[in-house]
Amino acid sequence: MKIIILVPCLLSLVTAHPEKDFGTTYLLGQQAEHERITRAALQCYGGWKSDGSCFEEDSVDQVAGSTGTFGAVGAPDVPPPFGAEAHCDDADFLDITGYPQSRQIASSKLKTCVDFLKSQFRDSIIEAATLLDGKGNIKTSWWSNPYSVTWPSCTFRPQTSGRIKCNVYQGFGVALHGVQDFYSHSNWADTAAPPYTIANPPGLANTSPAPLLNLRHTAKDDVLSIPYNLTTGCYQFGKDTAPAPPSGTCYNRILHDSLNKDKGTINAQTGATSGTPGTNRGKYNGNFGRAVKVAIADTRRQWSDFRAELVSTYGQGKADKMICALTRDDPENRCR
Repeated sequence: MKIIILVPCLLSLVTAHPEKDFGTTYLLGQQAEHERITRAALQCYGGWKSDGSCFEEDSVDQVAGSTGTFGAVGAPDVPPPFGAEAHCDDADFLDITGYPQSRQIASSKLKTCVDFLKSQFRDSIIEAATLLDGKGNIKTSWWSNPYSVTWPSCTFRPQTSGRIKCNVYQGFGVALHGVQDFYSHSNWADTAAPPYTIANPPGLANTSPAPLLNLRHTAKDDVLSIPYNLTTGCYQFGKDTAPAPPSGTCYNRILHDSLNKDKGTINAQTGATSGTPGTNRGKYNGNFGRAVKVAIADTRRQWSDFRAELVSTYGQGKADKMICALTRDDPENRCR
């Protein structure tokens, strides 16, 4: 494992997707939105010890990232970047005559995103087996701490085998990234006033997590749970910003730039938003705050579902030790 320093962060901002989703850094208008959403949802407050529902300081640093690092949740923004499936982009649809993409195709693209997030979620569940020894106990070593994540920090891209906690955080963080982006990139939680056009699609004004983002392996694979008027935005590098591009993939489609609520200030402790959001859609009627609030709620749901999935896969006893190892900074001494 290597330290992720600011140089690759700068590279990704130039070459990849991160300026076009909830941010992982403090550059180009981003304010580390992914980190702050993840911390607001999952960190233990005020030095509290974890009961399994929250992550202690060193552990949450690896899941959420910290100054100069992306964390597991920022992995899709590290070059080479993941594609649209990691950000739930390109599932755009508007109920008007002649829209370039049908509801069926838009739903299929959204399903591709959900399937990708499920695969990452499941990879972490499988990887969790390595947290315990062959007898189902916390691992011990006389010469090193097998659960160390402090120095150096985890490296989550490129995807290479590393320390055991880092390996489990990887897929879970990638899944969280896509879940959080869904609320920024779609109209699930936001609002809009008519008339509705490709530059101003309707908002669905939902206040709770989307059922379609149930990532457990028992979740029904049912595109009928996708609301008819649900849309994300079309993303094409350099051609997804208003005014509408005269040509290219996103011609005459709802643009990512018209719909995203990516940039703004989030309190990492409370999840409260403040100031003026950095996108037009985010500025309207509190839409940035709406997206952040549901993203935090769904991040908590995903961790709850992850714990439940560990129990169903490995049994309560082993799962309790795995959860302890993932959330506590000193598993060798506190998770036996």
